[in-house]
Amino acid sequence: MIPGRHHGRHNGSDMERTARLLIDTELRKGLLEEGQALSSRPLRSAAHVRGVPSKPLRLAQQVLYKLDRSRVQRRLTAPLLDARRALLGSSAPAPPRFLVRVDEFPHYRALDEPERFGTSAFERFHEIMASAGVPYLLAVLPRVSRDPLSPADLGSRPLTEDELAMFARLRKDRVAFALHGHTHRTRYGSPRRHSELCGLSVDQTDALLDSALGELARQGIAPRAFVPPFNRFDAAQLPLLAERFEVVCGGPESIGTLGLQRTPQWRGDAVYLPAYAPFYGHAKEILPAAREAIDEQIGLWVPIVLHWGWEADDGFSDLERLAGEIAPYAADWEGFLVAACRSKDGAQSRVDGDGRGDCS
Repeated sequence: MIPGRHHGRHNGSDMERTARLLIDTELRKGLLEEGQALSSRPLRSAAHVRGVPSKPLRLAQQVLYKLDRSRVQRRLTAPLLDARRALLGSSAPAPPRFLVRVDEFPHYRALDEPERFGTSAFERFHEIMASAGVPYLLAVLPRVSRDPLSPADLGSRPLTEDELAMFARLRKDRVAFALHGHTHRTRYGSPRRHSELCGLSVDQTDALLDSALGELARQGIAPRAFVPPFNRFDAAQLPLLAERFEVVCGGPESIGTLGLQRTPQWRGDAVYLPAYAPFYGHAKEILPAAREAIDEQIGLWVPIVLHWGWEADDGFSDLERLAGEIAPYAADWEGFLVAACRSKDGAQSRVDGDGRGDCS
């Protein structure tokens, strides 16, 4: 079996599985009964999984996002909040469940600028997150390229001893791992098209993923999630990713290939978890939105995406403030993966004392 590949079984539609994931906490606590909740029209509407829009519509969505990101986020979130209020009434307010993702280690520019983006710089980032008690998902690379923004193959190197030592430390500190491509080298020179995956055939995509997972497996690393380099992959590649990963992440650039989609949502055999501004960006930009989500007790899964290289350039002071604010509400990624398993298999009635059931 290919390292990292999983083979799940279908149970219900993407909409039903998405609905169960959205209200996993309430189902687990016995605040809602699954059958009755799944018949709720507001929940079914909120959990509806839209197809990939046509290219002209995707382009229009990209323009809309650039013009008014906050409005886009509100439009995506409103149906989820409406469903909670319809189902839970006065019990709807609850703390947000922040899913923190960090891009990436090793940094994709570590070979070209080791002083700025090497392991010692990342160590400071991790110390801030660990000291605050913020669990996070780290996008990891098996190889580091020279000039990865050039489509020309200028060479790459494997992981170094200090990087491997950092991975060993991260395992002890509640950090989960996501594959972040193979070398993070773009196939296209234009910044609007940067991607390591877009345009690859099925066989080429399989080979890239298998090679990357194989290199990490030799170091004892088995990612259960995927973060696409540059946030771009073709919609047709999602089934190939879902064969290997339980969660496939996305970001603003994913709008161009998959369209604007609510988060989280089941698409086939994986949870698709895109993140958008104001929860995607610099810590200083995310902090006001995080505070608002906490104050309003939105009760939703909220993916937050940080780039540690950006925070290093900002001197880490904004990161320290953000980490302190979100720490009590940051969800453990292992817990999210278990919730995804429950939602896929409808295991709410079969959970054991720690809430796992047959999800492990």
